[in-house]
Amino acid sequence: MLVLVAPGQGAQTPGFLTPWLELPGAADRLGAWSDAIGLDLAHYGTQADADAIRDTSVAQPLLVAAGILSAAALGDINPGAVAGHSVGEITAAAYAGVLDDTAALTLVRKRGLAMAEAAAITETGMSALLGGDPEVSVAHLEKLGLTPANMNGAGQIVAAGTMEQLAALNEDKPEGVRKVVPLKVAGAFHTHHMGPAVDRLAEAAKEIVPGDPKVTYVSNKDGRAVATGSEVLERLVGQVANPVRWDLCMETFKELGVTALIEACPGGTLTGLAKRALPGVRTFALKTPDDLDAARELIAEHA
Repeated sequence: MLVLVAPGQGAQTPGFLTPWLELPGAADRLGAWSDAIGLDLAHYGTQADADAIRDTSVAQPLLVAAGILSAAALGDINPGAVAGHSVGEITAAAYAGVLDDTAALTLVRKRGLAMAEAAAITETGMSALLGGDPEVSVAHLEKLGLTPANMNGAGQIVAAGTMEQLAALNEDKPEGVRKVVPLKVAGAFHTHHMGPAVDRLAEAAKEIVPGDPKVTYVSNKDGRAVATGSEVLERLVGQVANPVRWDLCMETFKELGVTALIEACPGGTLTGLAKRALPGVRTFALKTPDDLDAARELIAEHA
């Protein structure tokens, strides 16, 4: 049983879309999406520097576009389940047929703009905690006024809050935590700081008529499989201010009997977590088109 997953913000790197645009039809698709959302995705995916693509309003559409392009290049893969981390949930909704490609890019563009505006109100950020006991770490974060915004499993929690709170965390790590790593994001996503973005996104969602998932769609709100498009859309709106429970998603993958996991471009983060949390499960990260043949072999064995 194969699960197809999509990464969240912070996975992007300068020029990562360049080789994908050499595939037949890819540049035309990206151009059409760029026209639809008023953002030059080809420029940001091939020429822009790290600071430019760190911008929330740019990074999020770029990641969804990359996820859709790379998965489409695999052909008809028929996964047993799909899921996404943070903004990757919109990519997963496209995989599942809940949103068509243009609707997914339009929604994520509005999401990115709304979250960027919310992040501008207060200077905030996110840092990953490596190692330690989750219960001890969560209690420590709450003591510092921080939110455990991503419970990623495999010994990783992402804390979010003001820059002052994160500085305090760097000086006062929870017992057992080996390292605190600042993330390449521009705000305290999945916390109360994103409240204004929820209202904006709820308005945008009213313009969308979602389809029901054609494959099992695992929500990162609680790791539960969601059966209706209307509930998927509702969760996509609320999740910008709610913690990501990727640990619970991986528990659901276990329960579903997953034997292989493919992470769409720019892959690496979620496969790294799966290697530690899902022993025995084959994992594969799509980084460039050179990976497609090996990914198709894995699909043939497990889809």
